[in-house]
Amino acid sequence: MDRIQSLEVFVAVAEAESFAGGARATGLSAPSATRGINALEERLGARLFTRTTRRVRLTDVGQAYLEDARNILALLSAADDAAAGAATNPVGLLRITCSHEFGRIYVTPVLADFLDTFPDVTADVLMVDRVVNMVEEGFDIAVRIGPLPSSGLSAVRVGSVRRVICGAPAYFEKHGLPQDPSDLQHHRLVAITPVSPSVDWRFGLKMQDIVRIAPRLSVSSVAAGIALARQGWGLCRVLSYQIGPDLETGALQTVLEDHEPEPLPIHLVHIEGRRAAAKVRSFIDFAKDRLRAISVLN
Repeated sequence: MDRIQSLEVFVAVAEAESFAGGARATGLSAPSATRGINALEERLGARLFTRTTRRVRLTDVGQAYLEDARNILALLSAADDAAAGAATNPVGLLRITCSHEFGRIYVTPVLADFLDTFPDVTADVLMVDRVVNMVEEGFDIAVRIGPLPSSGLSAVRVGSVRRVICGAPAYFEKHGLPQDPSDLQHHRLVAITPVSPSVDWRFGLKMQDIVRIAPRLSVSSVAAGIALARQGWGLCRVLSYQIGPDLETGALQTVLEDHEPEPLPIHLVHIEGRRAAAKVRSFIDFAKDRLRAISVLN
């Protein structure tokens, strides 16, 4: 087994947490995968896995080696793509992570068009309302909403979103429009915990104005909170993109626009920069103009 194949087997076993699973992923027999890992550990003079009867786990050395191995294989794939002219014909599995609602409303329609355009690409999208470690979890692209911390990742800005207070026209007809953030204390509020986990809602460009709210109802689902607001039950705080279709139809309207905090940037983040695989470069080029053209993201 050559060194490149041994790295591929190592990554596959680490991701599957199983020699049998890693072997299947690389088209080898389980004994061949085991021998390859044993030879790799012997050559390195370090144990990469701890074995039990049920699963294998990475050691601390193995965890650090996994990140390096993934980077090496990604660079090799990018070099192969470039040499083969694959920039005009992307191939392979594209793994993307994004938040639930942004993925549902905006990413999947763009991705469906991308897959229609490039039939040799397949895709796997993880929609989850947490920050995913792209390297450790093996993702090619992440959609990040909010300021980006310093890192070695590459990012392309595609828009921004606002933190807004919204309600149905019928609610405002009955209860009136709040004119100042402090007026929210006299309104029926729905707190959506993934968007506003605190009872202190901040307003103003520098988020210097704080209003302590007393929600009548707290929900963990963005869709559920928006549905309640759409029915006229109360007001909720969301990110503007989450109610983009409702703003267009007039089902919901925003208030207190003059008191909104500074908009949050949206970026497409990826790992390898210019050396990114063709499938990654092509998707970013394909998606950025389409996302920038969406009015609610600007």
